Amino acid sequence: MLTRAAHSVVAAEAVGPYTLLRVERGGLDPGIPGQFFMLEAPGRVLPRPMSLSIATDAEVGFLIDPVGPGTRALCSLRPGERIAILGPLGNGFRLDVARPLLVGGGIGIAPLPYLSERLGAPSALLGFRSAWHAEAAELVPNAEVVVEPTYVTEVMPAGHDVLACGPAPMLEAIRRLTPHAQLAWEAPMACGYGGCYGCAVEIGGELKRLCVEGPVLEAA
Repeated sequence: MLTRAAHSVVAAEAVGPYTLLRVERGGLDPGIPGQFFMLEAPGRVLPRPMSLSIATDAEVGFLIDPVGPGTRALCSLRPGERIAILGPLGNGFRLDVARPLLVGGGIGIAPLPYLSERLGAPSALLGFRSAWHAEAAELVPNAEVVVEPTYVTEVMPAGHDVLACGPAPMLEAIRRLTPHAQLAWEAPMACGYGGCYGCAVEIGGELKRLCVEGPVLEAA
């Protein structure tokens, strides 16, 4: 159920270079893994789209890479401060898969802890640019980790139902290797529900509004 409400911050914890922002869940519906939420960053006009990383009865958590003013503002929130959250939005992963393999790259691992929980902790393959970034792999059980210059597509086993999130070059490579993979794409979003066309990206020669047609799309 889509809601917009203010939630109290529980903690903002460093996980390698990333921050796990934990907030009180309240009545928030965690939705389907791969869906996203719009978080209103303090002092910023536009909210920021974030995948849900963890969900318990008491809390939800978002793994954030502090790369700009909005994400840095979110990562600087302190316990007790309030943040407005809208969601869940978009389309998530299909969970009716026989042999799931979770594949993530960098901050693209953000939806994978929640996805792993919903699928019963299947095998995961995670790629990072450095050992520091790879500290985030602790959030995903049963994960094999590779660090550049090795890429996940070089060691990805065949015969699995791939569910992936990461940078566009990684997803394009997976799309070529595994036509039936489910891929969660990333793009800047201003509204989150299809009104602004700010998240339209070209995938396979077609323009897709990731907030309504995605962010999870079939590779084919």
